[in-house]
Amino acid sequence: MRTRFFLPLATAAALLLGHAAASASDLATDLARIRQATARFRDINVALSEGYVIPPPAHCVTAEGEGEPKQLGDMGVHVIRPDLLGITAVSPRVNGVGTNTDFTHPAVLVYEPQPGGGYELVAVENLVFVQAWLAAGNLKRPEFHGNQYYQIIDNPLTPIDEAHGFEPHYELHIWLYRDNPAGMFMPFNTRVKCPAEH
Repeated sequence: MRTRFFLPLATAAALLLGHAAASASDLATDLARIRQATARFRDINVALSEGYVIPPPAHCVTAEGEGEPKQLGDMGVHVIRPDLLGITAVSPRVNGVGTNTDFTHPAVLVYEPQPGGGYELVAVENLVFVQAWLAAGNLKRPEFHGNQYYQIIDNPLTPIDEAHGFEPHYELHIWLYRDNPAGMFMPFNTRVKCPAEH
């Protein structure tokens, strides 16, 4: 009886471990592909030449500025591709119809301001507007390797704009170019500073 009970458990454990190893390998492969596809954007001028724009003003997003605890860290300056976001309006809030979730062609690049006015690439990001995502027939929020996008909505009862001028949307960062102690897919990073500190 004991042997019969033990073998299926051992088999199940082996299958789970094998699946976890395969998933980790798949994630590592995809991250390598994304890095290869986006490494050229370390030079912000390359990004700007390929259709990315810095929405004025060049606001460096912080956790505190988004109504979150200051100790969570910062994000940086977001440089966007209007065509991938499918921008349809910029006032009173930015809205769009894009549903791009391909991180090898990210809709947003995130940079940390540097001394002398330069920028250092720290993360890639995708952002899709909730209304457009649902209109496309999606029933669940987007995800990347099991990491769900965060849903961001401004709370009109606070003086802070939690959605940084955007309509309700889903977003996910991948901190490929700056290690994030909190995790690769977390919104804020304590190793990014706005403005740059020296």
